[in-house]
Order: sequence, then structure tokens, then C-alpha cells
Amino acid sequence: MIIVHHLNNSRSQRVLWLLEELGLPYEIKRYERDPKTNLAPPELKAITPLGKSPVIQDGPHTLLESGAILDYLIRRHGDGRLQPDPATATYDEYVQWLHFAEGSAMLPLMLNLYVGRLGEAGAPLQPRIDAEVANYLGYLDSTLGRSPYLVGETFTAADIQMSFIGEIAKAFGKLGSYPNVAAWVERFQARPAYKQAIERGGEYSFAR
Repeated sequence: MIIVHHLNNSRSQRVLWLLEELGLPYEIKRYERDPKTNLAPPELKAITPLGKSPVIQDGPHTLLESGAILDYLIRRHGDGRLQPDPATATYDEYVQWLHFAEGSAMLPLMLNLYVGRLGEAGAPLQPRIDAEVANYLGYLDSTLGRSPYLVGETFTAADIQMSFIGEIAKAFGKLGSYPNVAAWVERFQARPAYKQAIERGGEYSFAR
């Protein structure tokens, strides 16, 4: 049985969603953020020294990092589903999106969140952050203007991995200039597996 160590309001929601898409059985172990600090509880350090989520346990294997977890679940349990044929160039694009989500796109969005809390002290950084957010969202919007999903007509795990980018940008009111991203968010949020993952994992918010 796959165990998902699930922290509220975290990227572990993507792992639940993938498991629902694949129809795999799994168990959720729940953790709640500290209401004052918004940090994960110390109990997570018993699973991984970093004390972060998502983390999964699959038999003897313990993995962290959402992109690595999605890749692992697809390779080990996907039976070819939710990824392109590895022999094709489309697969290379798929892998690019798996890494792009956390390697590039998330940083300016998170900086926007944290610097925004600084008020006037963070104002000198805001123009550079805004430019980087626009750069990445523009790239995403252009891609989604050519096809409904990131690697063509078919939904893949790349869309799951990138979903937080679209959702957090929407939460920050950044999608007015990016209609293709906005439509993509609506499209994937309408998927039954997405809704089932929310039902099992709980509503999540980017407000904090």
C-alpha cells in the first residue's frame, strides 16, 4: 500500500490527484500546519529529516519532492498511462515540464508571496519579481494557446505537476492577461480525479 504523508495546503495534493487519476489504492497520513507559523509539524521529521511534504512510502521506498514522486509513480505503477511514449520527442517536452514547475516557475510566485508580506520594505524587489512572473506565465500561456494540455491534446502528469503554477497565479490575481492558462486551470479542476483528490485530501488555500 502506498502511504502519502499529506500536509494541508501543500504540494502533496498533487500526489493524491495523480493516485486518483491512476486508480491506485493509497493511505493518507495527515499533518496540519502550525496555525501561527504555517510550518509543518515536527512529526514529519520522523519520516524525512527535512520535515517536508509531500513524502510517500511504497514498501521499502521513501521518496520526497513532488516531481520525483510523480515520476516514480508513473514509472512503477502507471503502466504507460499519463505520460508520452519515452521513445518520442514529446516525452522530452513532458520531462521538461516536470522539472520546470519547481525548478523555475515556482520561485518568482513564492517570492511574490513572501516579499508582499514585507510591505514597503519589499517594494524595490517587486518590479523584478513581476517581470519574472510575467515571463513564465507568458511562456505557459503561449504553450497552452497551441494545445489544451502542456504536451498536446492529451492530459499527462506534466499538467498535474504544473497545476500549482496556474492555481497560485490565479489565487494572486495574475491570470487576467493569460486566458489560456486560466482556461487550462478550469479544465483540469473539472476532472473527476481532481475533485476526488480534493475530497480525500481536503480543500487547500494559497492565501497563507
